[in-house]
Amino acid sequence: EVYFKNLSKQKQKEVMEKNGNNHKLRVCVATCNRADYSKLAPIMFGIKAEPQFFELDVVVLGSHLIDDYGNTYRMIEQDDFDIHTRLHTIVRGEDEAAMVESVGLALVKLPDVLNRLKPDIMIVHGDRFDALALATSAALMNIRILHIEGGEVSGTIDDSIRHAITKLAHYHVCCTRSAEQHLIAMCEDHDRILLAGCPSYDKLLSAKNKDYMSIISMWLGEDVKTRDYIVALQHPVTTDIKHSIKMFELTLDALISFNKRTLVLFPNVDAGDKEMVRVMRKKGIEHHPNFRAVKHVPFDQFIQLVAHAGCMIGNSSCGVREVGAFGTPVINLGTRQTGRETGENVLHVRDADTQDKILHALQLQFGKQYPCSKIYGDGNAVPRILKFLKSIDLKEPLQKKFCFPPVKDNISQDIDHILETQSALAVDLGGTNLRVAIVSMKGEIVKKYTQLNPKTYEDRLALILKMCVEAASEAVNVNCRILGVGISTGGRVNPREGIVLHSTKLIQEWSSVDLRTPISDVLHLPVWVDNDGNCAALAERKFGHGKGIENFVTLITGTGIGGGIVHQHELIHGSSFCAAELGHIVVSLDGPECLCGSQGCIEAYASGIALQREAKKLHDDDLLLVEGMSIKEEEIVSAAHLIQAAKLGNSKAESILRT
Repeated sequence: EVYFKNLSKQKQKEVMEKNGNNHKLRVCVATCNRADYSKLAPIMFGIKAEPQFFELDVVVLGSHLIDDYGNTYRMIEQDDFDIHTRLHTIVRGEDEAAMVESVGLALVKLPDVLNRLKPDIMIVHGDRFDALALATSAALMNIRILHIEGGEVSGTIDDSIRHAITKLAHYHVCCTRSAEQHLIAMCEDHDRILLAGCPSYDKLLSAKNKDYMSIISMWLGEDVKTRDYIVALQHPVTTDIKHSIKMFELTLDALISFNKRTLVLFPNVDAGDKEMVRVMRKKGIEHHPNFRAVKHVPFDQFIQLVAHAGCMIGNSSCGVREVGAFGTPVINLGTRQTGRETGENVLHVRDADTQDKILHALQLQFGKQYPCSKIYGDGNAVPRILKFLKSIDLKEPLQKKFCFPPVKDNISQDIDHILETQSALAVDLGGTNLRVAIVSMKGEIVKKYTQLNPKTYEDRLALILKMCVEAASEAVNVNCRILGVGISTGGRVNPREGIVLHSTKLIQEWSSVDLRTPISDVLHLPVWVDNDGNCAALAERKFGHGKGIENFVTLITGTGIGGGIVHQHELIHGSSFCAAELGHIVVSLDGPECLCGSQGCIEAYASGIALQREAKKLHDDDLLLVEGMSIKEEEIVSAAHLIQAAKLGNSKAESILRT
């Protein structure tokens, strides 16, 4: 530990020498609204506390300066920050055009400010349209950009804006491991990505205000107890304004019916926000005895309110991110946060199209207490960010570089390539057979090869490679161009890594097997691997009965039993990659032993191998054969014999099949 501390100090010393010993890093922090200030404030305090390293300039724009949204620039002044510039950039309006005009107005005003400030680096947060204007201005004026909270996935236009800022930014501070992986996948330089956690968590996890009751009383009334009120915060979804306003109406109706004291915060400045405010007024929310409607709550107090609430409802990112730190139940409505990582405290109501659905969610969630979640931070983000800022070498070239994955040389177009059938190699690895096929993009099988599945890992992998090489060679003869390889296998599979994590005894020696690497290395093609049940679900979605259907389950039966789940057009894998292991649902605790090691699984009763086991038992007891049936000595007793016996009137065989 001492060694690494000394190494870190030495590196910082070298950077200071490179930048010039007396040069302080001039940092411009631009904040647009109450939400981004809650993330930027901890960083601003950290920068201000180290004047020997940094100079801080604060630029305020956007909804901070609008009375309808609480003039939230005042909280920046109360935090004792000097505001260098105030820019009025919001164009009032009801639709998407007003947002575009606001971006344009900010782009007109920002160059003059940046010319005067001449910052070394600008810190931009998140995914708001104002932030896009900031990043665009800084990038075009050759100012380095540090983007906070890039790489995350939510929903709506926010994703597009966030990823656009990522491409403009030179440095990235992300909150989760998934976000870091997304940034790397977007070809950002790994050395310029810092996994720090969310800066607001530094404040959340250290918030120990013992006088929270006075805060609750101030905002909700003196008669309100902890865990007996609701915080509601809902914003318009700019890609579907009409639906989001209807959803807000239904939410308010559900809250009125639920009859609990509720604090409702005004929505963000977005297309549709005024219409949402009109809905509140039409329903008399501001004068209803159970409701308190407010434009803004200071972040320190807001923390205490959500920490001790019975529930939070709406579609704010705060609900799926910050509130998890307290284990407060959250109801996330609609698609605005689809894709965000969440703790178990969040209940999603993605199709919030009826009042009853929302009311039912309130009944399920209200008053519960969940384990605290630290998905988005551990309370040490700011020290990491400051250290990262100190390590920036201003003498490095300003032009950012993208880390593209290696690609093959382009093949010039000729008539042969145009006439080839674009195809894939399909590998189906079941409990009995190993099949390889050349499959066209239309799902037609051009050619198929079948072999018995070997019992050992080495033989199995060697046979897969041999069959794939033969099929790839044959593809040339049948005028097919192989674009990639898809492998369907029994067992629990991590599709992201292309690894079979674990398999039952149905496929022996088939755990912790990297299938992607050896096949990709031999064929020089991209390789995808997934569980056979999931592959069946994908096939149905693409070519079969699942085409155009949003939610369905596929059940496959063969040597074993498996399945796949498609929800909202997406395949569900589950946190441990066994979401649809339908064959291993236990139906009897004292049932027959299953190949997975459990007892009484569906597969132990109803799979091909289970029926074969029962057929052998009957045959050994001379109870299988009936008139019209015969089995040769060298013939292996199979499930087919059991079915044949049942059809010919064997009551014991019939009983087994009925089970």
